[in-house]
Amino acid sequence: MIVSYIRPDKDFDGIYEQLKLINTYVDQKKFGVNEELIDQISQNKRITERHEVVNFFRTLNEDTLIVYDTWTLSSHIEDLVQMLSCLLKNGNTIHLVKQGVVIDRKSDTMVVLGLIDQLRQQIQEDAKKGIGRPKGSKSSSKFDIYLDEILLLLKNGKSVSEISRILEVSRSSLKDYIESRELKEVVRGVLIGSDEDAEAMVVSTIKCPVVGIISKENE
Repeated sequence: MIVSYIRPDKDFDGIYEQLKLINTYVDQKKFGVNEELIDQISQNKRITERHEVVNFFRTLNEDTLIVYDTWTLSSHIEDLVQMLSCLLKNGNTIHLVKQGVVIDRKSDTMVVLGLIDQLRQQIQEDAKKGIGRPKGSKSSSKFDIYLDEILLLLKNGKSVSEISRILEVSRSSLKDYIESRELKEVVRGVLIGSDEDAEAMVVSTIKCPVVGIISKENE
């Protein structure tokens, strides 16, 4: 069974964007999705409070789960580790659309750790900012209605300038939209790139800890 799981987050992508990007992915892979679960539970809820999701995931056994990104499962590192561990333990295969990575019980440990570390870095960067919209958050855009068409045109190799002329919109505004949604990465890096390239890219994003620099004032 192939299942897609969508969970909106105010700091990341909404239902509409996830659906469109997942649909583009499954079309490219020629998958037939058997079931779709849209989880409306608050992103602040821990996994122990998300009863419907826990019960649903426990029914999955040697199935295929398609999600947009790791934060879709949870933005809490501890919960994410537990969810990935249980899904993989039960023989499931997980497709992460944004990274273009497929993981299962045989996956390289470094790839799984890289996915978890990407989320850690996102959370850390958001915490540093403190106020305002966290990095990666998405507000609604006038270009949302063109998302299907933009994805198709990017997939067909059209440039931002060509797309702006086709849609009769501002090139600079369209460029900002495509970059903020990372649509080129989704289309070119994920849908067209090889599995090996995608995995190598995830591993390359891992950041090792560094020793902090102590200022003279604190010496």
